[in-house]
Parts: sequence; C-alpha cells; structure tokens
Amino acid sequence: MPARVHTVAVIGAGKIGELVLSGLLRSGWPADRLLATARRSARAEELASRYGVRVVDNLVAVDEADVLAVAVKPQDAGALLEEIGPKVPADKLVISLCAGLPTAFFNRRLPEGTPVVRVMTNTPALVDEAMTAISAGAHATGEHLALAEEMFKPLGATVRVPESQQDAVTALSGSGPAYFYLLVEAMIDAGILLGLPRQVAHELIVQTAIGSAVMLRDSGEHPVKLREAVTSPAGTTISAVRELEKHGVRAALLAALEAARDRARELASQAD
Repeated sequence: MPARVHTVAVIGAGKIGELVLSGLLRSGWPADRLLATARRSARAEELASRYGVRVVDNLVAVDEADVLAVAVKPQDAGALLEEIGPKVPADKLVISLCAGLPTAFFNRRLPEGTPVVRVMTNTPALVDEAMTAISAGAHATGEHLALAEEMFKPLGATVRVPESQQDAVTALSGSGPAYFYLLVEAMIDAGILLGLPRQVAHELIVQTAIGSAVMLRDSGEHPVKLREAVTSPAGTTISAVRELEKHGVRAALLAALEAARDRARELASQAD
C-alpha cells in the first residue's frame, strides 16, 4: 500500500471494473477511498450494496478521485471522454483498462500532459492470480507506473511492457483464460468418451491443470523439458502428442492468437 492512499474511481464498473474494485478491497484499500460509476441504477445499487463503496456519476468521480481507472467497453470510450475529458485536470492519473485502445486515443481527448497508463489484466484476478501488463503513455512517469503496480499487484502478478506489445498481451493473457477453459472442457469430454463419469473427469483434469501450472511457474524449466519428462519412448503420451500434432493444434493456437491480436487492433481503429 502506498504511503498516501489515493482515491481511485473505477469508471464503468462492469466485469473488469468490478474485478479491480473487489481486488483493491481484498488488498486492504479503504472502501472510503474507492468510487465507482455505472450506467444503470440497478447496477449502481448492486455495487454499493456488495462492496460498500460510493457509486457516483462520472463527473463527480473525476472531481473527487486522484486516479481514474477507465473500464468501459472500447467502443464506449469515445463518448465517455467527450463527457469527462474537458473536466480532467492534467495532473490526474488515468488508467485505461479498455482492450485495444492505445494511450494516444486518450491523449487526443484529454488535456495536454495528462498521464495515461495502459493496463491489460485478466479474470483470474477474482482469485488473486491475474496476469497484468502495464505500459506507460507519453506523459506517464515511473511514479505513475509504480502507483499502477500498487493497485494491480494484489490481484496477481504484474509486468511492465512497451505499449507496442499490448495488443499481443491482450491476445495471449487477456483472452488466455478462455483458451485454457476450452482445453479443459474438451479434455473433460474426452474423459467421458473414455468411460469416466463427468465429475471424475472434471476433478482429474482441473487438478492436473493446477499441478502443471505450478510446476511451470516454480520449476524454472522450459515447457518442452517438462513435457519430455512425461513422454516415454513408445508410450501413451507420445501417441497422444502425435495426434495433437497431426490435427494441427499448435498451428491452430498460433492462428487463434494472431486473430485475437488483429481484433484488438480493429477495436482501436473502430473507436478512433
């Protein structure tokens, strides 16, 4: 927690915004130093009841907060900045959680010199296991990046990357949980095909996924080496790997991530 606890406003507290809000509260950020905005009154009441934070309108958030965490959909960011842009003081930190939008998008709509930090996190923030990538905009300093890290470190791991890499980050880790869920879903179906009850297949695969991830993180070994340790000559694993390669699983993943990266770029161009 920084020496001075800044007041943070989550503008557009949808799924990602709520992740940030709940993560900050779990990390000990005082509820009276958190604000949220929501388009619908029912959503506003839900957030206030669930988290005990003040839900205000966008202009009040701009006036009262030190940090504005913008978490609206990319296609809604332009309209939001038309509303609040002229009211944002140039020394206020703006953190963008809008997938695909470069900091230049904000710079064109905010007062000259406003510091903007671009952030891409993911849904494992719900269990404090997020991967968050942080990039400085043209006017953001090391102090601004450090404050962004203070906010997102309690949600999991953080890494600083050049902004030019953020679309790749979006494709790899921002959307990444969906790829793993799809893989686990397919493996559970395979377990059922092989005669296992669904619940047993689920438990086997989920724990195998957790164990494999921890080994990848803690062993320091390259994934190829860990895979080879499971792959005996003429054994069951190499037979399965052969089929995966035959069906182009590796090539499909490469193509899928390229498509996600390209979609992030499209979102930015459409918002412009």
